Amino acid sequence: MESRGQKHHKQRRIEAFKEELITILGGELGDPRIGLLTVNEVVMNEGGKALRVYVAVAGSEEDVRQTMQGLLAATGFIRHELAENLSLRQPPELSFHISSQKYATRIEELLTRIEKKKR
Repeated sequence: MESRGQKHHKQRRIEAFKEELITILGGELGDPRIGLLTVNEVVMNEGGKALRVYVAVAGSEEDVRQTMQGLLAATGFIRHELAENLSLRQPPELSFHISSQKYATRIEELLTRIEKKKR
């Protein structure tokens, strides 16, 4: 079980990673495949050696596919930038995932429609 101090330290590290990822993904990548995206959540594994980055991509399914391919291709560069900007000897492994925010919005829309039909 993690102590309160360890949990706080882990949360601070996650926030630092998230802020740095937003900066890197927002302007430092030159890959034309990477479209408009938002970093919704960053989850760190227990040892702190891997990060799951959940992103929401604006656009069509093709835009999402292209953006994910671009992120996969740029993973090494992103890790290098994280290590350099946060003074890390060993940056965490990164895996990018589509955020389920889009699906949550769709479910909410459907529930609203059902509610209107009942009236």
